[in-house]
Amino acid sequence: MATYSTRKYVRMIFRDSGGSNFTIRISDPKDDLTESQILSAMDTIINQNIFQGKTGDLVEKVDARIIETNISDYYD
Repeated sequence: MATYSTRKYVRMIFRDSGGSNFTIRISDPKDDLTESQILSAMDTIINQNIFQGKTGDLVEKVDARIIETNISDYYD
């Protein structure tokens, strides 16, 4: 018997001062999360220097998406 599940997460991609990309994934975002809330969170991460990339501080936003995946598991 098949098992079905759904996974949802926010993926935020930043560029660091050395030009490398840095990705943050946050699982199970609230259903009413808005674009402005995501972009504001990204600005806060950059402005407060919360994370550091491989080659330096995070300096710009590259991409932000809410990704939802449906999984049908038929056999283990």
